[in-house]
Amino acid sequence: MTARTVPTPSRAKESCFGAALAASAAAVDGGVTSNAELAGWLIERRGAQRQHLDRVRFAQLGGWDFEAGTGDLRHASGKFFAVRGLRVRSDFGPVAAWEQPIIDQPEIGVLGIALRNFEGIPHLLMQAKSEPGNANGVQLSPTVQATKSNYTRVHGGSAVPYLDCFRRPVPGSVVADVLQSEQGSWFLYKCNRNMIVRVGPEVEAAEDFVWVTLGQVHALLRQDNLVNMDARTVLSCLPNWRHDYAGRAGDLHPDTEVRSWMTRRRTEHELSVTPIGLARTQGWHRGEREITHERGQHFKVVAVHVLSSRREIPAWSQPLLEPCGVGVVALFVRRSGGAPHLLLRARVEPGFLTSVELGPTVQCTPENYTHLPAGSRPPYLAEALARRAEAAYDVLLSEEGGRFLNAQSNYLIIEVGDELPVVSDEFQWVSLHQVEDLLRYSHHLNVQARTLVAALRAL
Repeated sequence: MTARTVPTPSRAKESCFGAALAASAAAVDGGVTSNAELAGWLIERRGAQRQHLDRVRFAQLGGWDFEAGTGDLRHASGKFFAVRGLRVRSDFGPVAAWEQPIIDQPEIGVLGIALRNFEGIPHLLMQAKSEPGNANGVQLSPTVQATKSNYTRVHGGSAVPYLDCFRRPVPGSVVADVLQSEQGSWFLYKCNRNMIVRVGPEVEAAEDFVWVTLGQVHALLRQDNLVNMDARTVLSCLPNWRHDYAGRAGDLHPDTEVRSWMTRRRTEHELSVTPIGLARTQGWHRGEREITHERGQHFKVVAVHVLSSRREIPAWSQPLLEPCGVGVVALFVRRSGGAPHLLLRARVEPGFLTSVELGPTVQCTPENYTHLPAGSRPPYLAEALARRAEAAYDVLLSEEGGRFLNAQSNYLIIEVGDELPVVSDEFQWVSLHQVEDLLRYSHHLNVQARTLVAALRAL
């Protein structure tokens, strides 16, 4: 589908756009789509998008095979992605060196949300999309969610709707356009183009799409496994529209100090990443159907065959990464001078292009630490679990269902006072103003932190 975008208002009208976004966020009872219509549409889309997944043997993966020599799992086209072996050495966390499989997907995908005004209120064009790894099938996704292999139709499937809105936007129509990373523990150097683009009345909602207000999306963000990871990361890139907290006078640390802290962590942390081939990856066993860790921890690589009634192609095979356990992703928030501050951690993950990105206060799968001494557990994990009953936000959310099978984390936002100590230089209180500034640039906040920024705005 080809669509023409419309220019943005002039710089002098940017404050008006912020006010319009605020009105959209306040429209929780619905705009052009009522809440009752939205609920009915979601039920209808779940019924229409039937999907069936079977676990199969690796030998049954059509178009996929283990490469001679390296043992890496690759697609015959050389496109899509590969599962490779990696050796990692790091001074971050309790384990100094390990080997692991990792998804290598060098292509830059497009994640885009279209904005259109209805009676002066911005609405977001969201898509009901089923992914093979989703625990519950259909979830709310961006207008466009496509890898380069998908939108160049390597698979021979149908075209991606609305793609031209984002690949060829009219100058002045772009609200946000930034490269952002994905899970650095599971992806090697993976990033996507996160975009928000204004469109005009000629862009209409097709069958699997719906126009909703920001307030309606925020309400859905408070439900388990409903707004997918790709939608959440794009939502975090929206410019600030809230004016219910103090200005920068309330920041605990000046902007230059926050940036200096990030630069110092990137400079001082040590990280060595070496591709070694999947066949040489120590501690992992390849069976007929799964690649598993010797302790049964971390994740598995599994083979699946998928039948789908509403995807670009009706059937395909692929590997998926399946975590062993449900994650805990927690953000501590406090107010200083009236401004909300987020306790962020400078995280080292092997798949980050910059070695360090800012993550939530806690980000882990607790089961992965059961073999280690109690002192090796992630900082603040015990505090987050102890305070979970007080959480302002406690929602089970899925990670990216196109590459991960049943990957879910409990996302928590917990308000704390100034009594909570900062345990090391890996942590810093950063104001929401400063976080929103950092989100204008690539590779500053990781995908879990971006989800929690979107959730915090929804409260």
